[in-house]
Amino acid sequence: MPWPRRRTRLIEVQLQRECDSLKTTICCLRRELTDKQRHVGTLEILLRERLAKVDELNAKLEAARAVIPLCAV
Repeated sequence: MPWPRRRTRLIEVQLQRECDSLKTTICCLRRELTDKQRHVGTLEILLRERLAKVDELNAKLEAARAVIPLCAV
């Protein structure tokens, strides 16, 4: 038994609304993911700079230790 035309139209409208809602959700999630990826990229750059600075300071410390002999107690 076929559904009445009005009921079929109502189902189509509901499905279209749900589809539009899901498209909006996908768009928001893509934006959020892009923002988080950009943030991660920035943090990676800062981490590399920090590690480079730590390595530089460790090298200076080792050089200073090599120049100044330890005093015997």
